[in-house]
Amino acid sequence: MWTEPSAVRWKFYLDQRGCAKNQVDGEEIAARLEAAGHTWAASPNEADILIVNSCGFVNDAKRESIDAVLAWKRRFPDKKLLLAGCLAQRYAAELASELPEADGIVGNADLAAVLSAAEATVEGGRPVIVPEAAPSIGTFRRNRLLDFPGVAHVKVTEGCSNGCSYCAIPFIRGPLRSRPVADVLDECESLLARGIRELVLVGQDLGAYGRDQGGLQLLPELLAALSRRPGDFRVRTLYIHPDNFPRGILPLMRDDPRLLAYFDLPFQHASGRILRAMNRKGDRDTYLRLLDEIRAFLPDATLRSTFLVGFPGETEEDFAILRRFQDEAELDWLGAFAYSREEGTAAYAMKPRVPQRISLARKAAIEEAQVPITAKRLARFVGRELSVLVEEELAGKAHEQENPQDMEGDEDEALSLGRAWNQAPDVDGLTVLRGRFTPGTLVRARVLAVAGVDFDVAPLGGATMQD
Repeated sequence: MWTEPSAVRWKFYLDQRGCAKNQVDGEEIAARLEAAGHTWAASPNEADILIVNSCGFVNDAKRESIDAVLAWKRRFPDKKLLLAGCLAQRYAAELASELPEADGIVGNADLAAVLSAAEATVEGGRPVIVPEAAPSIGTFRRNRLLDFPGVAHVKVTEGCSNGCSYCAIPFIRGPLRSRPVADVLDECESLLARGIRELVLVGQDLGAYGRDQGGLQLLPELLAALSRRPGDFRVRTLYIHPDNFPRGILPLMRDDPRLLAYFDLPFQHASGRILRAMNRKGDRDTYLRLLDEIRAFLPDATLRSTFLVGFPGETEEDFAILRRFQDEAELDWLGAFAYSREEGTAAYAMKPRVPQRISLARKAAIEEAQVPITAKRLARFVGRELSVLVEEELAGKAHEQENPQDMEGDEDEALSLGRAWNQAPDVDGLTVLRGRFTPGTLVRARVLAVAGVDFDVAPLGGATMQD
């Protein structure tokens, strides 16, 4: 979708919300607006239009996005406000009638529509645009990245065709659409040439990458091609549905440590009965075998997952199966979510519903049980060497240590903050590095201690990728 750009130039401020895939969308929105001659505003005070790139995945995220619109309009009643993103794509008609604070509404199925929507909003119109799915994805190059220095997310697929009964993603982002491997590689090459050190490959399910292109599994092909490129960089994959796990990536990761042995596998549950109701195929035994297989190839593999509790029909017995699986799986990182009813999904009408107080209690139980598991998993790295991607500098002693004697006499020591290979952006712990280092660089360091979910590390004076 393309329209003749307006001759009027203005400044825009982007309020970015939601997941990593939505972040890539926000970066593309900014690139499209800047390419048309409009100017990025670092502060909302400088902007002519505020753009909320919303999330619409679960109820809490929807509420946060709506609250953001209300808060911005209260603070800047004279500025134009455009609601974009997932929430706008799914609920455009309802928002148009019930959210007058939004001066314009535009969905995210085709990000080319944002330019005309923003221009119409600035010029005094009230556009409500729900675009059809774009014919291709990821082809508009992003100039401005919203990550810490040295990191870039790369969208490999769009949409999802797995058909999980609780999930609204197909209503928001449509069915699975895979980018050609050559196109992804071209973008990755461009990003590496700009100094990116960590490529984060994202999609609703990277295990399904290529399934819409003759049933292919393209993730192994993509990783093999990236592995052939020389240089100091690393590649992280987010996310892989455990029912679609491509075994072909395991030997590639074993042979090239730059392909990080970090797996985000959203198991969601372990009770076969509940998984069938979710329209998923696995069960406790199947998933434990998958974890054993991964660890046999990659003994140091770091594993993250999410559990969904309170799904309709979940009994105490089902929850006990999930808890037992949690103890047996010994996942490094784990997030728990209470079920959120989503209109239009198959699960929306399912009964019996689990009372919210029980769902929240089960969520809390999962989170509490995970604390010692994560602590045990992190402890295995103490004394070992890791490569740390520096994200920012800290002034002085800005981190509480589990072993205060380690920092004795160093109250004014310069510190830097970053992530080791086993820490994904935004969701896992961090690494506190002793010394001042340039953000976006890789620094070799030794783990001295674990402080909560973070690493306390000391530099070794060099940078290498061989973990």
